Amino acid sequence: MVTHAAATTTTTVAGRTRAMWRMRLQSAARTALTCTIVGCATLYISASLRSHLFSFPAFSYLTAILIVSDATLGDGLRGCCYALYATLQVMPLSMLGLWVSGAGGGSSLSPGIAAAMVVMGSYVVALPASTHIMSKRIAFGQLVIVFVDAVVHGVHTSIIVHPLRVAPSTALGALASLLALLFPLPRLAYFEVKKLYKLYTENASERIALYSQAVAARDTSMVSALSSQAKPLAETGAKLLESIGLLQEGLKWEKPWLMLLNPSLTDPIYGLEEIETSMRGMEIALSTYPSFHSKTIDEELLNILQSALEKLGVKIEQARGSFPCHKRTAPENRGEGVIDMSLPYASYFLTHEDLPASFFFSCVKMFINGSARTVDTSEGLMEKQAEPGSKKACSNKWSMSVVRNERMVFACKCSLSLGLAVLFGLLFDRAKGYWSGLTIAISFETGKQAIFTLANARAQGTALGSIYGVLGCTVFQRIGNVRLVSLLPWIIFTSFLRHSRMYGQAGGISAVIGALLILGRKDYGPPKEFAIERLTEAFIGLSCFILMELLFQPTRAAFLAKYHLHTSLEALKKCTEHIVLDSGKVWLLREKQWHLKSQVLLLGKFISDAELEPDFWSLPFPVSCYQKLHRALTKIADLLYFMACNIELLSQALQSSNVAWKEIQQHINKDLELYMQIITSLTSSLSHSADSQHPDLEEGNSNPTTYNNTVFCAEGKYAEKILNSFLEHCKEVTEKFCELGVKDDQRAKEALHMFAVGFCSRCLMEELAQVDKGIKELVQYKDP
Repeated sequence: MVTHAAATTTTTVAGRTRAMWRMRLQSAARTALTCTIVGCATLYISASLRSHLFSFPAFSYLTAILIVSDATLGDGLRGCCYALYATLQVMPLSMLGLWVSGAGGGSSLSPGIAAAMVVMGSYVVALPASTHIMSKRIAFGQLVIVFVDAVVHGVHTSIIVHPLRVAPSTALGALASLLALLFPLPRLAYFEVKKLYKLYTENASERIALYSQAVAARDTSMVSALSSQAKPLAETGAKLLESIGLLQEGLKWEKPWLMLLNPSLTDPIYGLEEIETSMRGMEIALSTYPSFHSKTIDEELLNILQSALEKLGVKIEQARGSFPCHKRTAPENRGEGVIDMSLPYASYFLTHEDLPASFFFSCVKMFINGSARTVDTSEGLMEKQAEPGSKKACSNKWSMSVVRNERMVFACKCSLSLGLAVLFGLLFDRAKGYWSGLTIAISFETGKQAIFTLANARAQGTALGSIYGVLGCTVFQRIGNVRLVSLLPWIIFTSFLRHSRMYGQAGGISAVIGALLILGRKDYGPPKEFAIERLTEAFIGLSCFILMELLFQPTRAAFLAKYHLHTSLEALKKCTEHIVLDSGKVWLLREKQWHLKSQVLLLGKFISDAELEPDFWSLPFPVSCYQKLHRALTKIADLLYFMACNIELLSQALQSSNVAWKEIQQHINKDLELYMQIITSLTSSLSHSADSQHPDLEEGNSNPTTYNNTVFCAEGKYAEKILNSFLEHCKEVTEKFCELGVKDDQRAKEALHMFAVGFCSRCLMEELAQVDKGIKELVQYKDP
């Protein structure tokens, strides 16, 4: 059994690997085709036509790479619209700037005036929140070219015609990207999602098979082996789900044309999130082995589980053969087609050892019935948040003020960085002053970012691309007309480089552009001199970029990781304040859990960035400590999600049982309130302890900070007593249901969700112990 499972696991992982290679090779081939189109249009047409139409071939390459990288046809259409919007935005700004500066009649601008015009123009471009970051990057590049060209060559035409010279080069890059995505067959996000969806459903089938074998197994080593085989499949499933999510935006742009292929096309990832969430819960339950196997796992329950897993298999097989067309419907309308999975009354779970089994069955039930819903912040949730007098409504003005300030900081940061880069670049080398500004024009990101990691990746990528370009020119110096061919292997290599942890998107794009600007152009002088000059200009630009980032937002990745650790703990504290058995208030817990999940995801991102970031004058980043904390917080976020689901289902079951459910609700809430008081006090203590470390660790001080685990251990023993009390009260509730004549299947349903809530509560305490241990390790790391 284990051998067969291992073979199927290997097959699934190999299938995903092949799919990944195929998608990246296709992306590389289309990138190469895009560069070939631009190269043929700029290298092999007459010099007079090139000077009139494509005066800035480098910007054609840059626009093309920005749009075509890992793009589908929908992404290409979106990129072309962004390029058009950037051009329409920049042209009047440039004309106004040239008119104000008094340019015209062949006169040239001074570097200082050109830099000032770039500052003002880029500030206007960066300020609107509605403009996409790709459009802003293209607009930044156009502003740099217009005003630097006015310094280098002067405004020999009118102030209206001079800015328009950059438009054909932008259009060439955008159209080349679109043609490459259409030839020989359109690369539709629809088909890419369909392939990934099939891979995901196969992955889900394998995981369900392993989980069912683990439930049936009685041997500890067998369960451990099956669980180990399921872990890589779970990681693969999460990555497939992430890949589908990245294709969602392109799918939206293709939707008007795809309605002919699939009229019911809506939101494919929504149904997959339900499947993934339910399977994460099953994995958590099985991880408690051997306590999972108790007296409740008898032949009768195994038969019920086998029937349920067969239904899951049918559901997944049906999904595998067709494209997903899941709609975000309201909870009360999701009862159609619900499969009943009732447990016999004799199978009520009454002990600590029986809690994992109840939680496992609740996850299977959510999987079958589609009850694992994600928060939909666009509908009823946002309406409740905006109710008059609510805390959310009271904080709206403050939130809007924060958003406005962030936009202004971003606009100032971009404009001053570009202005300084243009100024110093022109002062260093007037003829090559473009490159300092263009280097950082494509570097900006909204929100906080790890500046040293980003700058390091872009600098290394630029150096690698320049070196390859010089080598390519050396090899093909006698047959320069075919030197563009030498770009093909480099484009393929950089397509994979973009997905590496070391270089990422920024480093990969810089590497391919560095080679393109040498091999894809001519009449630039000796390639060695051009490479050195461009590297120097890139260094100037990146230095200005880092300087402005440090002045406006001194956000090293290590600091961001510490910050998001603190915000994650604060979000956890707010979650635990809203755990109450009330279906009318469960939306509060869902909202806070969603916020916690987003903070934990950001924490993981910045931990990865900090691991690669240089330490400089700071203490080495404690990666292992943060990774342990991230794993524990991720599991806590999942547990809170399942707790919210089971609280909602339990509340609905109580209300539909025609008994005095309010009295029972108050009875259960008393235990939950005591239990949550412990968790809230612990999260408050942990949050305070983590917060106290930030300034000291960042400044490198060595002031001792005392922190001990005594209170946690004491409260942990008290929590065990409360859990015992909770189980006893649950037993009393089920007996009361029996006295009131509630049907057996209804009692089984209510007992199932009650004990699932108990399991989540117990696991929360266990994971909080891991968080406590991780915080203690951070303190010891600071002051051994």
